[in-house]
This record gives sequence, C-alpha cells and structure tokens, in this order.
Amino acid sequence: MKKLQASGKTVEDAVRNGLSQLGVAENRVKVAVLEQASKGLFGLIGAKEARVELELLPDGVEEAMNFLREVSGAMGLSVTVEREDDAESIRINVKGSDLGLLIGRRGQTLDSLQYLVNIVANRHSDRHLRIVLDAEQFRERRRRTLEALSDRMANRVVKTRKEIVLEPMNSQERKIIHAWLQGHADVKTYSQGEEPNRRIVIAPK
Repeated sequence: MKKLQASGKTVEDAVRNGLSQLGVAENRVKVAVLEQASKGLFGLIGAKEARVELELLPDGVEEAMNFLREVSGAMGLSVTVEREDDAESIRINVKGSDLGLLIGRRGQTLDSLQYLVNIVANRHSDRHLRIVLDAEQFRERRRRTLEALSDRMANRVVKTRKEIVLEPMNSQERKIIHAWLQGHADVKTYSQGEEPNRRIVIAPK
C-alpha cells in the first residue's frame, strides 16, 4: 500500500502537502502524525516542521480499472480505460481497437467482465458500488438494436395476432424491451422461463 511522508508548518499544512503530492482527496488517505511542529527557541533555534505519513487507501473503482487493464493485457489487447460517474452508477469505458474479443457474442463476455469488475470493486470498498462496463459504446448500440427488434416483432404480432417468444436474454436486455413496448397500444410483454434461459414474450392485447 502506497505511503508518503510530508511536512509543513502545521500538521494541517503537512497533510495538505501530502495530498497535493498524491493528487487525492483527504478521504482517500489514512493520516499518522509523526512529529508535531515546534517553534524552537526564539522561533529560530530548534524549530521543526510537523511531519505526517499518509497511507493511500485502496479505491474500489481504481482497483477494478487495474483489474480490467490486466485482463485486457492478458487477452493481448491494447486498451485505455476511462471512468465516468453519474448519480446512479459508475461507468467504466474501454477504448481501443479490435475489442470484439472483449465484447463477445452479443456482449456476453462484456457482461461477464462487468460481473467480475463489480466483485473486485466492492471487495475494496466500504460502500456498495454499481459499475456499468462498456466498450466502444457497445451498450448504446445494443440498446438501439433491441429497440428495433422490438418494433419489428411487435408489428408481426399485431399482423398475425400470435405471440412471439424471443431468444433468451439477460435481465438488462429484457428490461430494455419491456420498457420500449410498455406503452404500445396493441401488444404486451412478459417474461417466462428460468435464468439463464428466461425469455421475453410479445403477445397481442
């Protein structure tokens, strides 16, 4: 675990100096005071600055990003990993070339990596973290594909008045289709089956 010693006219100054060198906020470190400041005789002889030791605490998201870099390297991929926070979740975006191997068929490898990334992150965090892993905006492309599929299947159901059972999907993809057809005037959706073969059914109203 990374440690750093810093000094300053006061303990607070020493901590600020250490944080500046580490480039992190105070909640990311554990502070130990090594020596209090001393004014010395007449403010000159024997004067000493305060000294502190800052211990950098592990950050769940950074650990997850390091894990992802290691896995990508083991797969022979050269990638950059970027973090993006919003009110509900933390998004980690992977950028690079030839990321098909990392995404996998219909995002299955990406989903598996997302599961592992969340385990790593929460192992190093004292609060629950929810990380969405994406690669070259695959999630957005997949969402648009599912919405287009929903429209096509809904039109077929309306035309034939027969329900259609879609291929098995994970809960995130089922949620996209349920939400997209929720307000449809002529069809309804529901899920059937057990994981990992749970499917969406589009049926006439």
